[in-house]
Amino acid sequence: MQRNINTKEELEQWLREQNELEAVINEDACWRQIKMTCDTENKALEEAFNFYCIELQPNIQPYADALNKKLINHPLLKALDADTYFTYLRTVRKSIDLFRQENIPLQAELAVLQQQYGMITGKMTVDINGKEYTLQQAAKFLENKDRKIREEAYHKIQQRRLQDKEALDNLYNQLIEKRNQEAINAGFTNYRDYRFKELGRFDYSKEDCYAFHEAVKQYVLPIVNIIYQKKKEKLGVSVLRPWDLEAEPVGVEPLRPFTDSKELVDKTIQCFTKLRPFFGECLKKMEELKHFDLESRKGKAPGGYNCPLAESGAPFIFMNAAGQMSDVTTMVHEGGHAVHSFLAHPLSLNGFKEYPMEIAEVASMAMELFSMEEWKIFFNNPEDLHRAKEHQLERVITIFPWIAIIDKFQHWIYEHPIHTNDERTQQWMAILNEFKDDVTDYSGLEGYRSNAWQRQLHLFEVPFYYIEYGIAQLGAVGMWMQFKNDKEKALDNYCNALSLGGTKTLPDLYQAAGLSFDFSPGRIKVLMDFVKGEIDK
Repeated sequence: MQRNINTKEELEQWLREQNELEAVINEDACWRQIKMTCDTENKALEEAFNFYCIELQPNIQPYADALNKKLINHPLLKALDADTYFTYLRTVRKSIDLFRQENIPLQAELAVLQQQYGMITGKMTVDINGKEYTLQQAAKFLENKDRKIREEAYHKIQQRRLQDKEALDNLYNQLIEKRNQEAINAGFTNYRDYRFKELGRFDYSKEDCYAFHEAVKQYVLPIVNIIYQKKKEKLGVSVLRPWDLEAEPVGVEPLRPFTDSKELVDKTIQCFTKLRPFFGECLKKMEELKHFDLESRKGKAPGGYNCPLAESGAPFIFMNAAGQMSDVTTMVHEGGHAVHSFLAHPLSLNGFKEYPMEIAEVASMAMELFSMEEWKIFFNNPEDLHRAKEHQLERVITIFPWIAIIDKFQHWIYEHPIHTNDERTQQWMAILNEFKDDVTDYSGLEGYRSNAWQRQLHLFEVPFYYIEYGIAQLGAVGMWMQFKNDKEKALDNYCNALSLGGTKTLPDLYQAAGLSFDFSPGRIKVLMDFVKGEIDK
């Protein structure tokens, strides 16, 4: 802190040393969180994570702010290369603008509270045919050819979620209250506006999000209706119910692309290696280091993630696999994130590696689409391969309404932070019905539908991080269009963009990938029509 810096070279050396310290601290925090999510019932792991949040991080933040101010106020700042340091310094200035001493204890409380979601949901299990299953494992029964078994599993899963409805409502109420106070302390009228700045959304606004919501209704929902009508006809049912959406007709077995986590890793490595050997080497390195925890089990937090490890470089992949086709999608998705981590790791500053989520999700979602070319590794039968690809492309489209629902819900939540649980439920149902398809029949299931938002961990753990999936899905489709036209050029663009980390603006990163940063209604229509055309083929 007190070091004298007299030359540009000394300033850059000071930055490197500061970033090295940040990397060590960040990796320690990451490991605490990884271990806790892998075993939410282990009190020692929970306490180790909470100790970081309550005792360590609050004491680090004032020093980080002081270091940021020393950098920004230094007379040699202008000597730094403007192009190289532009996005880094923009982020530093943003951190200074948002820093408030009174928010430190609030942020510590929030970090601990957010993890309670995994504690609550990690305990959720159901009994089917006398055997205990996590909700992720139980989802396999929704693919069963016997409609009665599917319906029974659906009800058991939903009823189990309802048991913790009150606990999750109470948790969310606390999170909303503390987040709102955090925003007010920083001089914002609501948490949404504060969070947009915190997330570094320099290149789009809340109005762009509203336009995205409307475009989904206008250009995506009609295609979702076609997909579900086709599903209804294929199953031969008079009414399509939610427990039918993952099913196949009688006589067609569900896709089972792997049997255990080792086979999932091995096949994904083969798939990635065929795409580009470097991709496979990334996953091999992670396997050597035992940086995978893939199978669902009781006491494990829900969801999936790739956690970059800033100091050592090889990230960690966490997920809840249960032997389904969707697990392959999750694995190649997180594998795309892992490749991004490896490509950005050689950058000289830790801050250079902190890339925007809108490009991070292009890395993962494009890998889902690229990898389809090599999915024969998972499926020997050509018909199964065809079904798997169709499933993937349908998912590219059917995910958009849910993205719009979750994003629009959050805008309402934080614009109206003082509300009752009943008012929240009423607003949720209104938004849910706004984006509902015309084919699936949810009659009699309103009780389940009313708390469906509680299954989305992002609402609890990473607020407002969700529209990125929609923006990035459009970028991923654009990358796939390139891939189908010139595979090697597309992969070159992909690697070049990801290796830039966060050293360029979001539009510049998209440009490096051969894309335009555009999620306007017109662009959405063009890309959705392209995907529908590929499904029709």
